Amino acid sequence: MGLMDKVKAQATQIAQQTREAAQEGKAKIDAAQANRRGDAMLRQLGAAVFAERTGRGTPDSQAKIDQLITDISAYERENGLNLAADPAQNLPQQPSFPPDPATPFPGPAGSTFPGSFPDQGTTSFPDAGTTSFPGQAPTSFPDQGGTGFPETRAPDPGTSPPEPGGGFGGFPPES
Repeated sequence: MGLMDKVKAQATQIAQQTREAAQEGKAKIDAAQANRRGDAMLRQLGAAVFAERTGRGTPDSQAKIDQLITDISAYERENGLNLAADPAQNLPQQPSFPPDPATPFPGPAGSTFPGSFPDQGTTSFPDAGTTSFPGQAPTSFPDQGGTGFPETRAPDPGTSPPEPGGGFGGFPPES
């Protein structure tokens, strides 16, 4: 069998699969449209019965209800539907999974790795106030004395509130 024969056979097979997929898709669309039309008729029937039972029906309500029941029954036979079935029953079953197995490692275990989190409540970090480098004496960090923003002043009692962009709050006025 030559290369062209293999390509031709594969193309024929792909064309057949495409036709089958298209037919399946059309069947699903047709079924969805049939269900939609059946749902619309059931809604009309429900509205007519509701109006009749609540005293809001018209003189011909009973005739409409009878006609809708006849139409729905015929529609079911023609399309192979069962519109009276509960839609939740038609849903596919969800797979069930077994529960997770019990772990073979009960509870937390102590680490045997050297230098791992000791249980004494201490840390291996140096004191935040001092630093030391190899070959140097420990030094302390200088006090920063605030955030670096100018000091803020409270207004004097008995004065009017500051103007927008005024000098209170430690920021210079806007220009």
